[in-house]
Amino acid sequence: MLQHRYKLCLEGLELMARLEAQLGAVKSRQAARAVELQEAMTPPDASVQDRTYAQMSAVEEIAGVLTLSSAAAGVFVEQSRRICSLPLVFDALSAGDMSWQHARIVADETEGLDGAGAVALVAHFFDPDAPQPARGAAPGDLVPSRFRAKVRGWRERHHPESIEKRHAKGVADRRMEFTPDRDGMAWVSLYLPGDTACAVWNRTTATARGLQGPDEPRTLTQLRPDIAASLLLGTGNTTQTGKSTEVGKVPAPRADVLVMVPVFSLLGQTDEPAMLDGFGPIPVSMARKLVADGADSFYRVLVDPRDGAPLEIGRKNYRLTETIKRWIRMRDAKCTFPGCTNRTPDNETDHLQAWQHGGVTGASNLAQLCPRHHRLKHNSRWTPGPANNHEPPGWTSPTGRHYNPEHQDAEPTHWPPGVGLLNAFPYEESALLGTDPQEKFLTPEAIPLDDPLWDEFYSRPFMLPPDPLKDCWNKMQSWP
Repeated sequence: MLQHRYKLCLEGLELMARLEAQLGAVKSRQAARAVELQEAMTPPDASVQDRTYAQMSAVEEIAGVLTLSSAAAGVFVEQSRRICSLPLVFDALSAGDMSWQHARIVADETEGLDGAGAVALVAHFFDPDAPQPARGAAPGDLVPSRFRAKVRGWRERHHPESIEKRHAKGVADRRMEFTPDRDGMAWVSLYLPGDTACAVWNRTTATARGLQGPDEPRTLTQLRPDIAASLLLGTGNTTQTGKSTEVGKVPAPRADVLVMVPVFSLLGQTDEPAMLDGFGPIPVSMARKLVADGADSFYRVLVDPRDGAPLEIGRKNYRLTETIKRWIRMRDAKCTFPGCTNRTPDNETDHLQAWQHGGVTGASNLAQLCPRHHRLKHNSRWTPGPANNHEPPGWTSPTGRHYNPEHQDAEPTHWPPGVGLLNAFPYEESALLGTDPQEKFLTPEAIPLDDPLWDEFYSRPFMLPPDPLKDCWNKMQSWP
C-alpha cells in the first residue's frame, strides 16, 4: 500500500513538471505576442527613440503584471521572443518534454549567433534527423546544468567567431568580485581563464584531500575555502586544531587533468578548440601551452580525425590500470548517476557488474561514480545498464524508471584541405574508400586497450608534409 502511494506521488510530480513546462510555453508566447502587438501599434514613421520607448513601456507593463523588476522582465521578454522564434524549442516546451529552464538555456546560448547558427544548434539537440544529432539522453532528461554544458560545448565549436578571438576578449575582462551575504558571510568570485581556474580548483581539492584524516573535523567543502583563503592571505595555517600546518608541505595527491587535443589544431592548421577535462572547450593555444610545458599532471588525448572519438591516452603507459581509469574519466566526463554533476578528478571507477559476481575489469564494465552515488549503488536497488568503450551506462531506478546515459557529442575533427589519413587501422583491408590517394583510409573496428594492434596503428603515419609530420610525431611521442 505504501509503495503504491509512493509511486503515485512520483507520478504526480512528473505530471506537475509537465504542466509547469506547458504553462511556461503559454506564458512566453503571451509575453512575446504582447511586445509584437505594441510594435504593430507603433506608427511606421515613428522615430527610433519613439520605438525604443514604446518597447520599454511594454516591458514595464509586463514587469508590473508578473511582479518582476524591469531588468528581469526585459530578460524574460528577450528569452521568450527567442524561444518562440525557434519552433522545435517552443514545441518541446509546449509538449512538456522539457522545463522552462531548459528552454531558457537555449535562448541564452543562441545569443550572439546569427539565424542560421541558432537553427543549427537547435536542430542538433532537438531534431533526430539532423546531421550528427546529439546522442544519449534527450534535452529534457538532463539536469539543466548538464544540458547547458552540452549546448555551450556545441556553441563553442560552431561559433562564427573563433574561440581564440573570443577568449582574448574574455581575458581582458578578467576580474575579482566581492558580494556581501547574510549571517556575516560573503562571496569572493574570480573570473579567470579556464585553465587557471581549473588549476586553482584542482590544487585546493588535492590539498584538502591531503589534509583529511581522523584528526581533521572539516569536510572537503569546508577545507577548500579555508585553503584558498590561507593561500591568498599568506597565513600558511590551514588547521583549527592548534597545530600549524604549512599548505605547501601538505602531502597532496596529484590532480591529473586530461587535455583532448585535435592533432591538426596542435599543428596550427585549424583553429578547432581543444577540450579540458572538468571545464570544456578551450583555445588550442591554451592546450598547446599546457602540453608543451610538460606538466606531469596533464595527459594529452589523441582524437580520431574522422569522428572526434578518443583514440588513446598517453601511449607510453596505455596498458596500465591508471590509464584505464583516465579513459573512463574521459568517456564519462562526470559521475554517471542520473542528474549528478560531480566531475572532480578523484571520482571513483566502479565495476558495473561486481567483480565477485563475474564482472570483468574493462571499459565495458566500468563507470565513474562520485563517492555518494557509489555508496547508493551498493546500498539500494538503483541499477546501472551496460556500457562500452565510448558510451557510459544508463540507470534504472528502484521504481523501474529508466534514465538514458548522457553521451558526449563527439564530432569529426576539422581537416585541413588536402590532408587524409591513410591505412589508419589494420582492419578491413578491402574497405578503402574513394579514389584519390589522399582521401583513402580504412574503416576501424573497436580495438581493445590491451590489443597489440594499437602498436601497429601507431606505426602508420598521418598524410602530412614531411616537416609538420616529423614535428607532430616527435611531440606525440614526448608527451606524457
